[in-house]
Amino acid sequence: MRILCTDTEGKERELLATNEWTVMEIIREGGLPILAQCGGSCACATCHVYVDPAWKDKLPEPNEEEVGMLDGAFEVTENSRLSCQIIFNEELDGLKVTLAPGSV
Repeated sequence: MRILCTDTEGKERELLATNEWTVMEIIREGGLPILAQCGGSCACATCHVYVDPAWKDKLPEPNEEEVGMLDGAFEVTENSRLSCQIIFNEELDGLKVTLAPGSV
C-alpha cells in the first residue's frame, strides 16, 4: 500500500503505507520533513496537508477538535486536514496529499 505526498517544492513522492498508521506517521517514516510538533495528539496544526479533491469524500469528516486546530493553520482550504487525524487503511491505498505551508 502507498500514499503519494507532494512536498512544498512540488515534488511528488510515493511512500509505503502501513495499515492503521496515521498519514503523519507515514510521511515521517517516508523521510519527508513534517513538523508535527505535538507528535500526533491534535494539539497543533503543524501536520497540515491538502487532500487531493478526488480523495476528500473518501475520508471520514474531521471532528470538532481537528476543525478547531485547523482554524489556527496557515492557508487553510476546503481540502485541509491534519495528517495526524487520518488513519490509513486499505481503502486509502493511493491517497494523494500535499504538505501545506507551516507543516515543514
